[in-house]
Amino acid sequence: MDYSFVEMRLDCTDKTMKRQVLLLIFVVSLTAVFGQVSYSIPEEMEKGSLVCNLAQDLGLDFKRLKSGRARLHSGDSAEYIELNRERGVLLIKERIDRETLCGETTPCALHLQMILENPMELFRITVEITDINDNAPSFASSEKRFEISESAVIGSKFVLDQAVDADIGTNDLQSYSLNPTNNFALKLENQADGSKKVEMVLQKPLDREHQEQISLLLTAVDGGQPRMSGTMQITVNVLDANDNAPVFTQSVYKATITENSQRGTSVITVSASDKDGGSNGEISYAISNSKRRLSDLFQIDRKTGEVILIGEIDYEKVKLFQINIEAIDNGGLSDSSKILIDVTDVNDNGPQLKILSKSDSILEDSPENTVIAMLSVNDPDSERNGEVKCKINDDIPFKIQNTMNGFYSLVTEVALDREVASQYNITVTCSDEGVPSLSSSVTLTLQISDVNDNAPVFEMSSYEAYIVENNTPGLSIFTVKATDADWNQNARVSYILEDSSVNGVPVSSYVSVSADSGVIHAVRSFDYEQIKDFHFRVKAQDGGSPPLSSNVTVKIMIQDQNDNPPQVLYPVQTGGSVVAEMVPRSADVGYLVTKVVAVDVDSGQNAWLSYKLQKATDRALFEVGLQNGEIRTIRQVTDKDAVKQRLTVIVEDNGQPSRSATVIVNVAVADSFPEVLSEFTDFPHDKEYNDNLTFYLVLALAVVSFLFITCLVVIISVKIYRWRQSRVLYHSSLPVIPYYPPRYSDTLGTGTLPHVYNYEVCRTTDSRKSDCKFGRAGSQNVLIMDPSSTGTMQRLQSEKSILDEPDSPLEISDVNDNAPVFERSSYEAYIVENNTPGLSIFTVKATDADWNQNARVSYILEDSSVNGVPVSSYVSVSADSGVIHAVRSFDYEQIKDFHFRVKAQDGGSPPLSSNVTVKIMIQDQNDNPPQVLYPVQTGGSVVAEMVPRSADVGYLNGEIRTIRQVTDKDAVKQRLTVIVEDNGQPSRSATVIVNVAVADSFPEVLSEFTDFPHDKEYNDNLTFYLVLALAVVSFLFITCLVVIISVKIYRWRQSRVLYHSSLPVIPYYPPRYSDTLGTGTLPHVYNYEVCRTTDSRKSDCKFGRAGSQNVLIMDPSSTGTMQRLQSEKSILDEPDSPLEVRMIQF
Repeated sequence: MDYSFVEMRLDCTDKTMKRQVLLLIFVVSLTAVFGQVSYSIPEEMEKGSLVCNLAQDLGLDFKRLKSGRARLHSGDSAEYIELNRERGVLLIKERIDRETLCGETTPCALHLQMILENPMELFRITVEITDINDNAPSFASSEKRFEISESAVIGSKFVLDQAVDADIGTNDLQSYSLNPTNNFALKLENQADGSKKVEMVLQKPLDREHQEQISLLLTAVDGGQPRMSGTMQITVNVLDANDNAPVFTQSVYKATITENSQRGTSVITVSASDKDGGSNGEISYAISNSKRRLSDLFQIDRKTGEVILIGEIDYEKVKLFQINIEAIDNGGLSDSSKILIDVTDVNDNGPQLKILSKSDSILEDSPENTVIAMLSVNDPDSERNGEVKCKINDDIPFKIQNTMNGFYSLVTEVALDREVASQYNITVTCSDEGVPSLSSSVTLTLQISDVNDNAPVFEMSSYEAYIVENNTPGLSIFTVKATDADWNQNARVSYILEDSSVNGVPVSSYVSVSADSGVIHAVRSFDYEQIKDFHFRVKAQDGGSPPLSSNVTVKIMIQDQNDNPPQVLYPVQTGGSVVAEMVPRSADVGYLVTKVVAVDVDSGQNAWLSYKLQKATDRALFEVGLQNGEIRTIRQVTDKDAVKQRLTVIVEDNGQPSRSATVIVNVAVADSFPEVLSEFTDFPHDKEYNDNLTFYLVLALAVVSFLFITCLVVIISVKIYRWRQSRVLYHSSLPVIPYYPPRYSDTLGTGTLPHVYNYEVCRTTDSRKSDCKFGRAGSQNVLIMDPSSTGTMQRLQSEKSILDEPDSPLEISDVNDNAPVFERSSYEAYIVENNTPGLSIFTVKATDADWNQNARVSYILEDSSVNGVPVSSYVSVSADSGVIHAVRSFDYEQIKDFHFRVKAQDGGSPPLSSNVTVKIMIQDQNDNPPQVLYPVQTGGSVVAEMVPRSADVGYLNGEIRTIRQVTDKDAVKQRLTVIVEDNGQPSRSATVIVNVAVADSFPEVLSEFTDFPHDKEYNDNLTFYLVLALAVVSFLFITCLVVIISVKIYRWRQSRVLYHSSLPVIPYYPPRYSDTLGTGTLPHVYNYEVCRTTDSRKSDCKFGRAGSQNVLIMDPSSTGTMQRLQSEKSILDEPDSPLEVRMIQF
């Protein structure tokens, strides 16, 4: 890995401090960029104080901080500093006390990491906390006592407790002073840990008789600004003579101890000697006070001088201990020494892993060396115990790199492929070099996001499928299947039929492909005789962006079905005509009478034909060749053979099931043509019946047409008559109106009202009321029509709207945050077949929790197909109401059910939507009559069943049985009409005519039933058109009558309003309106509007009070005339009583 370093120093000054900023930027040859910046701030800054402008110092944009979701990582330390993304600055989050944070450790610094994502970037930030003089020196105890013999020699030393100052540097303890200094002087000795050994040295002999007790004051002063100090009171009691002070064997003792040693472990034993004897030579040992609370960790035996461990030692916290000890005899003399204890490190801390940043997923086409995670590793042990190496599990396409001291990056090593592995569990294991080695690990789960890099692949390179002809349209032929190795939307395969043509016709008119399933459906019914095979291409396309696709060739082969019966080419069968072959009576055995020629358009064994003699007048006379269809005689013709021989030959193919055709061959056994002609003649038919039916139909048509034309003439005549009568009234110079003399007050004598009343009448369809608004008249009252009243008016008081109040509520604007929700997860509905197009089937309903436009739900029919036809040709959905209508009339026999999806979309921006599945089930209706399969009714031919005259009661003839004995008196020709009804509601039926021949032999029947042509087809056509004409004319006639009756009833009901009043209606001309110009007009213009609606009968209005006490009212129950109301004391006489006028619509 290559690094290039750029060092930049920035001086930042504000009102409270000066900061020296060290900016160190690392440009790394990886995707992630690393940098380092250092700052220095004093402790005890206020919360929210500015530390630095980090974005400016690192050259970052504010947008980058937001898009990269910049955040600080502080490790195990508390969060004293926070990042403001908006401003790009570091701020004090909590007050920082350097003494609490670092103690005696220098320098004291916070090590932070700022992490950015997309792409990953790591910046190391070091914030040094500088000391301020916020702590005064202090002694462990405020007073210390000494007992010193008066015989103590000059130069005797007495160890004093050290003062402790939590500050460091110049703010730490700097000097001591002792007052007074008559007998003792202060001696200071610098020690290895930077502290000062404080001793009190006797510089003048003591005299107990002169001064029994001496009081001294020891003062400790630091070097801060301002200086701070602490004091301790020293009391010296002068004793009798003690000549010798204790002396330690060494001035410095050294010892080592392993961290995590058990309590009670002996560290070292010190010793001192005293030349005095007796009690003055007894020595006791003690630990002097120091900065650290060593008495909590170590204890010295007062008698033996053995130092014992009583606390827990951690090399990572303290590596060296200096213990000041003193030996004191009973005479008060003492000596001091020190113990230096080195702490030996033990590998007791495993590596500490922290994930600074990681990606949960990565695109499979990401380039090599893409950073997917950043980790920090720290081992607080020392030397080899703190050296850490990290590795990851094998056989994965990733590697781990040591980007900076203690920081690792997990990057891709080779190209990824989601189709090989969609997820990786990456275990990072970090081990130190200690013995035994300690390790820790962390597992990262990385999802490989799919990229559309695989096209769909068909299961086969080409497909062949078979379908039997005469298939049902919409039949599923087979399924093509393609798979896509991608995932989710990229693996969603859609099948598309590529454009091509088959015999000049688009292939889409032959087959269709389901876009989702790949099922190929037949669009039409295939005919093997027209097309035997065809091919096309199907494209499989995935849902990626851009989409990938592949295609395959599909060949459809039509299989023949025995769907065509044999066709007889000879002899030709025409209508009911007779085609006969003649056989001379002298014909020998094997005489060729004729040959039946037939073909079958099917193929294979379906076209193999065989000929059989089904019926014959004399089976012993003729035979038919099985393969060639030749009809030959099988014996000699005699005179007894009938002249007319009728042979029925059946031609069958070899299909399964087989199909057949029959041909009737008439053979005349005669030597001359006149002999044959006398045998084959025309016989009577049903001409008389058809003639009678035609006569009655023509007669009925003539009568109905006459009545219809007469009705039209009468209507036109009445209309012309009324029109001429109305001209007399409409062209008169004076109007005639029903009116009664009014008594409006006329204050000015002009014949006009004292006020002008402007009003509007607004009505709605089928309304019985009128809502009116009036302009203000002479009164200050405003009158309106109350829509919920009976038509009278009420006075509206002047009230303030809620909008006029000063404390009107604040309206919260809606945000489109809720999608429409359907009342049900799916719907099922039923509809009876043969429905009317446009019929409402049912309603889907969705609600939206939003408001106003955001809650306005629109319903949309999603695109899909039913049997290859768009679903929109089956149903439609009302966008506003969700009502589903049938677009076509359904047929249960063609489609029994189908489903589709409806989307509910709100009116927000952007709109939100949801959808639901709707299943429509068609219910059967009895709309198909029975179909008679046998006997087959064809043209005008006669199909007959024979009943022998000897048949008994109950003789079976196709389930038509005799109910009595047949006699000779019964007619040979019997015609039965049988009706076949189903069980539907209402039931439907079909009829079949069965001809029964009551005879013992076929020649007897032939004389009654003939197959010769007649005018049946012509008569049938004539009958049909006559019935159609009669029905049309009858419909017009009945419609005309219904319209006339309806109009008469309507006018009669209208006349009831005018003609059934209790008051008379008289023609009247306005008598009291002044006509100054002689023009017949009023002197004033009265403007009014009346808006009416259908079926409205009245208008109720209220007006302000006029100048008169008389009130004119229109009685709603009358015919429209007016009545005068007398001046009586009522509600109308009140000052604000309204004038009520009711109008009746004519």
